[in-house]
Amino acid sequence: MPARPEHICLFEDQGVSRFSPLVYFRPVYNLRCGIASLKEKVLARFPRAKVTLQCRGFIAGYMRHRNPGVLVNEITSGRCLFINGRVVADDRLPRQLDGRSGRDVVYVSGETVVGAWLSGPHLRRIARVLDRCLTPDDFSGLPREEVDVRMVDYLWDIINVNGDEIGADFRWWNKGRRSPVSPASLKRRGVHVLGASDIFIEAGTTVKPGTVLDAEEGPIYLGRDVRVFPQATIMGPVSVGDRSWIKVNAQIYPKTTIGPVCKVGGEVESSIIHGYANKQHHGYIGHSYIGAWANLGAGTTNSDLKSNYGLVRVTTQDGPIETGCQFVGLMLGDHSKTAINSMFNTGTIVGVCSNIFGFGFPPKYVPSFSWGAAGETLTTFGIDRAIETAQRVMARRSITLLDVEDRLFHTIFDVTADERRQRGLPQ
Repeated sequence: MPARPEHICLFEDQGVSRFSPLVYFRPVYNLRCGIASLKEKVLARFPRAKVTLQCRGFIAGYMRHRNPGVLVNEITSGRCLFINGRVVADDRLPRQLDGRSGRDVVYVSGETVVGAWLSGPHLRRIARVLDRCLTPDDFSGLPREEVDVRMVDYLWDIINVNGDEIGADFRWWNKGRRSPVSPASLKRRGVHVLGASDIFIEAGTTVKPGTVLDAEEGPIYLGRDVRVFPQATIMGPVSVGDRSWIKVNAQIYPKTTIGPVCKVGGEVESSIIHGYANKQHHGYIGHSYIGAWANLGAGTTNSDLKSNYGLVRVTTQDGPIETGCQFVGLMLGDHSKTAINSMFNTGTIVGVCSNIFGFGFPPKYVPSFSWGAAGETLTTFGIDRAIETAQRVMARRSITLLDVEDRLFHTIFDVTADERRQRGLPQ
């Protein structure tokens, strides 16, 4: 039988930088993928283990605030199973990282550390460096075992597996449960239901007449207190988080995840939208990853396919990357805003706390804390103005920006200074 770890540590490795800008306000394992986050998938497979959340030092205070009673960057046990936060966990993971031999061992996929059982001097050594991203050298001197585990390397990898993960999460979390809101009851109210056995609707959710719920090609999950307005169409696999709104005539296409407390209208396909984000109006978002507290103005649209149907190259902070993908959309950081009728080219990255407006396409890489019109010179969106805007936006959801979050904003502004300097923005 596989050994059951008493203590697990989810860690960030050097690959975290490839997920910018979505990892400035969160560790990589808090990214959504399917119905759940990467973290939730792992913890579901080790339900009785004590948990340490390892993360970069500048977000540790925020993580302690968000996870009371959970160890952050601290190990208290004599033996611990480390698991890379970029792992997309499934039911095989406990068997693959079984630790049955009782020895310290490192599990790898190629040159990437997937996980490790550590104790004694090996554990004490790594416990001293938990405030930074871990590297393969931190696990040196141990026997290595190759394992076959799904991992993600870039944001578009998460988008590409999102449909499969909605299905996997749907089966995992809803096993043995009956939907509190019966699809049959929706039919009686004028909702068009296809594939009823693959639709799960939590308590408090309302679906208005004229809506189409089509789960024939994949499941549909609607969380608690969701509101689906009349004439909306949802085609699975799709997940909609608690207290989100799907607006009138919205077209939610397969492989889409919408986080909690979002308002979404228009056309969305193969995309992930984090919690507390708004895309209320018409416009197309496809093969995109949208951060928390983002707001997309009416008519905001992105391209996710080049006109020559070629593979997409993405410009990142570290230079251009060949994605190997034909479809890549917009990667929009937390707290960023777009004006009405904003347009984004294929594979555009926009950092956190940025404001984009004007006609034409902005650059394919927009640094964090940018302010400017498409096709014109960008300038720096100052930290005081960014925080003031965040406070106003959060207050509309009856949420107060706390001191620990204020400090995090300031730190991220400093951390992202090089992005702006390299592109000539004033500091």
